[in-house]
Amino acid sequence: MEEDSSAMEPNRLREAEAAAGELKRLREAGQSQYMYRSIADARVVGGRVCLFAVVSEIGATVHSRGTDFTVTLRVIDESYKSGISVTFFADSTALLPCVKSCGDVISLHNVVIKKYRDFFVQFDKKYSSFALFEGKTYTECSPYQTSIRYHDSEHDKDFLNQMRTWLPQGLKDFTSNNSELYLMNLKSDSTFDLVCKVFHVHVENNNSIFYVWDGTDTPAAEFPAILDAEAAKSLSLHEGPPLSREILCTMPDFGTVLRIFSDRFVNKVSYMQKNIYWARFWNITCKQNFGIWKGTFSDSGGVRLLSNKDDSVVDRLKMYDSRIANRVRRRPMASIPSSVTDVEYEDAGYASLMKSLTHHDVTHKLRTLVRVVAAHPCEASLLSTGNCHLRLTLEDPTARIHAYVHKNDLVGFFGGGFLTAEVIVKKMNMVLGIPEPQGSVEVAPSTRNPPWIWCCLMSYYMDKNDPWVSRKYRIYSTAIRD
Repeated sequence: MEEDSSAMEPNRLREAEAAAGELKRLREAGQSQYMYRSIADARVVGGRVCLFAVVSEIGATVHSRGTDFTVTLRVIDESYKSGISVTFFADSTALLPCVKSCGDVISLHNVVIKKYRDFFVQFDKKYSSFALFEGKTYTECSPYQTSIRYHDSEHDKDFLNQMRTWLPQGLKDFTSNNSELYLMNLKSDSTFDLVCKVFHVHVENNNSIFYVWDGTDTPAAEFPAILDAEAAKSLSLHEGPPLSREILCTMPDFGTVLRIFSDRFVNKVSYMQKNIYWARFWNITCKQNFGIWKGTFSDSGGVRLLSNKDDSVVDRLKMYDSRIANRVRRRPMASIPSSVTDVEYEDAGYASLMKSLTHHDVTHKLRTLVRVVAAHPCEASLLSTGNCHLRLTLEDPTARIHAYVHKNDLVGFFGGGFLTAEVIVKKMNMVLGIPEPQGSVEVAPSTRNPPWIWCCLMSYYMDKNDPWVSRKYRIYSTAIRD
């Protein structure tokens, strides 16, 4: 097969030269005609060709080794569904193609075919030009972006319609048949696609953790009703390694940041560490580990960069903008504030846990809406002595923290009055969401669903030489109702 391919090279070169001669003749006659070729026929080293193709993959815009900016797209057509890379160079990012969505159509004029291991297309700043069209059949035929030297041809509309007609079949190898979910609709043990902004990527060897966000909140989880004392003591606050404060401060104040784990190399991972790209993650599965959602790539899973103008991205940004414009909607999406607690500062504004973790002052106060995931110690007999601190694990969709009720505040936290084991058990069950047995037969419930409670927190530090690392949280001005 390799010998046959080599034998065809002279013929392809002669065809390319003939096409170039015809293009020159038409230009001299004052006509803007371009001889478009299929990708399969255009693969002649050194040939300058014109292509009409579909964008199947969008690369990251980066600095070249010189002074230019560069971006690489992958394009396909019916003759060559595996696609070919097209590399663009320009003096500024504004002159590079800005593809709205994978599946859009691109017209390329006078691009150069080169080969390094495989064939690729290079855009020459002096001679080449491009135009981008939406891939949807119901949109108009005029391009939404053109380069400076681009001139259309009377046959462009025919080629565009041809690409749009072939598009649904042609792109099926680049998409999945899974549902595209928001983080607020996550399901355990099912396979789906996610469109998210990548805020950070932690890479160790070939393993990666993607920190992704779409502006919504992951569903609140139920927990085992039996609260194991040892498990509560060693409860994890997050999946994966802890983030530095520098990285943490790049995270949004509202909306869940999900961790997606990959145990294999992921292409373009270095670009996604820049906190500017949206991406489509396909064939993802999720599960919960004591209420914390964790995403993983399935065997056929992958990730592809998206433009900020992609329809799915635009929808998510609109939803988020609408959410943060309303103070009430900034609260956890699945929350209905309970009447379990009283707080002294009811008129104070709401702040998420992430807002506090990234606050510019190490010590500050806030009023927040959280769930109590766990408590340590759990023994009412120990708490009733009033000689120990109570550590509660609090969570909202943005973060999970430990917060302490100081031993001097225990009586007030449990509503005042005499601190008995019976009162402590009853009120701890209320905040932990442990339901009371129904009926005459006492059957222990298997799960619990902690209520959303208002809580006042203050941060403090234990070591003035390292305040951020030694920072802790204390619950104050908060009491459990009878």
